[in-house]
Amino acid sequence: MIRVVCVDDSAFMRKAISGMLEKEPGIAVVATGKNGREAIELVKIHRPDVLTLDIEMPEMDGLTALRRIMAECPTSVLMLSSLTTEGSRAAIMALDLGAADCLAKDQSQLSLSIGNLRDELVSRVRAIASGGRRGRFHDTVSLPGTPVFRPGQFDMICIGSSTGGPPVLETVLTALPPGFPIPVVVAQHMPEVFTRSMAERLDEMCNVPVVHLSDGAPIEAGKVHIAPGGKNAHLRRAGPRRWTVACNRDPAGTLYFPSVDVLLASAATEVGGRTLAVVATGMGEDGVKGAAKLVAAGGTILAQSEETCVVFGMPKAVTQAALSIASLSPKQIGEALRSVAPGAGAGPIPARRAG
Repeated sequence: MIRVVCVDDSAFMRKAISGMLEKEPGIAVVATGKNGREAIELVKIHRPDVLTLDIEMPEMDGLTALRRIMAECPTSVLMLSSLTTEGSRAAIMALDLGAADCLAKDQSQLSLSIGNLRDELVSRVRAIASGGRRGRFHDTVSLPGTPVFRPGQFDMICIGSSTGGPPVLETVLTALPPGFPIPVVVAQHMPEVFTRSMAERLDEMCNVPVVHLSDGAPIEAGKVHIAPGGKNAHLRRAGPRRWTVACNRDPAGTLYFPSVDVLLASAATEVGGRTLAVVATGMGEDGVKGAAKLVAAGGTILAQSEETCVVFGMPKAVTQAALSIASLSPKQIGEALRSVAPGAGAGPIPARRAG
């Protein structure tokens, strides 16, 4: 039985969220609260498998409560954020503080999208609960050696992630040195307002520029490109070692946006064997079909290790299909990517770029 505590300052949202979860077999809402102070106490009392936590609340907001919870009683937390620019920035901060995932809510549209919200809520609660409390201390996990690549071996790096992905992306991408010579394209399952805020935050932290993609944009060497939420990113060859991206809702029937399968499949066609891809934490199997096409084209796949994933769904599918050459911690993935830069060696990661 998955035991859940729901905390939201809106009585309507508490009732709605609790009702959606209580109707599902194997899920029990053991308590509800209306602010951050109550969240801290309820977590200590009930020790739930998952806490759903609103961000904007009186007396103590969700971010303040999250800091306290992670310090005093670490718990798997699903943050509920308003679908606004301010809400998305807070959501990205929550993920950095230790939340397992974020779900956007729009109370004004709840009655119109109740089915979609229910499906998302239930699937994420189940996924987070299945992962327990793994993934937050990935840098301390000891794993076998990191593969070392040679400079000039790849023309493109693609990364796919979902639940638990933003902190992993931070660890991996901040390892890239200034002047990194290869373009990086990231597909992270999130709404567009969230992916835009994530790109802005990563741009402030990384040694290389991080940009949010738009339809027709160039894919440039030395930059990290974040695919927009709600759309798929299709790489398109524009000349020798030159690419652009098409951002759209194709193909019909796509389950996740941006799809990791779509990104990797387009890399297989447009870049081929000179592609290095990473499949990181996330629920489901998005990425395994694209990875198979990429490996058939001669590309190389790295998977995030089970011990360091919030949800070992996507990397598990790739690993079980024998498509990845190694299972690595986020820190090791960063080191492996860094090895393709000329003169990277094994020295310390340089300071982050200023400005």
